[in-house]
Amino acid sequence: MFLTNKRSKLKMEQKNPETGKRKKVRILEKVVITGIADKGKAVGRDAEGQIVFVENAAPGDVVDVKVHKEKSGYSEGVTIKIHTYSEERTQPFCQHFNLCGGCRWQHITYPAQLKHKQLQIESTFKHLAKVPVGEWQPILGCIENTYYRNKIEFTFSNKRWLTHEEVNSNISNLEDVLGFHRPGAFDKILNVEKCWLQPDPSNEIRNTIREICIEQNLSFYDMKLHRGFMRHLLMRITTLGEIMLILSVKENREERIHKLLSAIQARLPQITTIIYCINPKLNDYILDLPMVTFSGKGYVEEMLGDVRFQIGPKSFFQTNTKQAERLFDTVADFCEFNGTENVYDLYTGIGSIALYIAHKVSHVVGIEEIGPAIEDAKDNAARNGLTNTTFYAGDVKDILTHEFAEKHGKPDVLITDPPRAGMHDKVVKMLLQLEAPKLIYVSCNPATQARDLALLHEKYDVVKVRPVDMFPHTHHVENVALLHLRTSS
Repeated sequence: MFLTNKRSKLKMEQKNPETGKRKKVRILEKVVITGIADKGKAVGRDAEGQIVFVENAAPGDVVDVKVHKEKSGYSEGVTIKIHTYSEERTQPFCQHFNLCGGCRWQHITYPAQLKHKQLQIESTFKHLAKVPVGEWQPILGCIENTYYRNKIEFTFSNKRWLTHEEVNSNISNLEDVLGFHRPGAFDKILNVEKCWLQPDPSNEIRNTIREICIEQNLSFYDMKLHRGFMRHLLMRITTLGEIMLILSVKENREERIHKLLSAIQARLPQITTIIYCINPKLNDYILDLPMVTFSGKGYVEEMLGDVRFQIGPKSFFQTNTKQAERLFDTVADFCEFNGTENVYDLYTGIGSIALYIAHKVSHVVGIEEIGPAIEDAKDNAARNGLTNTTFYAGDVKDILTHEFAEKHGKPDVLITDPPRAGMHDKVVKMLLQLEAPKLIYVSCNPATQARDLALLHEKYDVVKVRPVDMFPHTHHVENVALLHLRTSS
């Protein structure tokens, strides 16, 4: 190995054990980590002031970084040595931390996570939106930052992900496992013994189903060879205690399927409905497949505020039920309804926000591109006796027109909760023409939200902003912004 030292950088050559070729590797010494970044990475600067995105680091650490990617203006790498440990570090509680790719901020205290998420959003607004914010409200953290997901998915595989130590020990990876995809290894699954994301009895159900499949000699899926019977497991547990299990298998072998599901029903009677589907495709996507109800009513029920939702196997629903209520309460608080408002709810999904606020307003009109979600919205409105809601299926940019506004009346309040890509330019232009007095922008991507707010600043002022943490120990964060139409002088 050949080393040269230049300022705080080291260059060395490493030999690739497979090809025998040498490649130059750059090491950045004593990089001070100052914040958090996307996809669980931390961020700092090297001695020359260049931005460095770093894996396995925490704000406040001083680390050596092995660079694996260099771009104009920044580099990316992984921590290879920690000189100073941050006071914001804590001991990860999950045995699978740093292996499964989820919950990548477990090594940072939860108060510190919230602080850095707030700072990240404020920085994004400062550098991208470049518009003044009247009031920054403190981030709304989760009361429960473990066991908070109502929905989770696992994959069956006949190959287990091996750690570096296991690889060096020549341990075989041929093992029937049920768990999560390891980032960068699509055909190998990390076997999950205990997951902290979904409440009990989630772990018991997953581990018992794996045992039953092994007992019945059911083959686990091989992603490279596209063979094997057991493929995918989806579980939803509601705060009302109802449990939906969806299993996907590769082949329609009725006797085998019924034997498996009967055993699951007998060993796990707490599951309230069992559903299955046949997936012969190369991918794991199951929402385009017919669903067969084996037992139970074929759906589960959940409460958000005073609204009772029916959630089927293909329904779209907020993943963190308790925090979704607090998110929607934030939206309602920002709106300050008096009961007479005509409200537009764009990108309404299954109408979660629309139905949640319906009893506070005169009328709500929701628009959503995904047809089945709108059917769920209509069904749930009827189930709850809400007669002041109207829902449309279609692309917002195509449906939200002047003719639409003439039919439904000018909105007093407009709520928009677009996907990560933000709003289409055509939608932004239409909002500027509609001139709703109040506009609430809910976003899961502060960067695209900031971009859209910069465009809306032509007529709107940002009155106040509040981040809401829906997914602890991850980089994801929701953000709610209240905009007021600027009155002409």
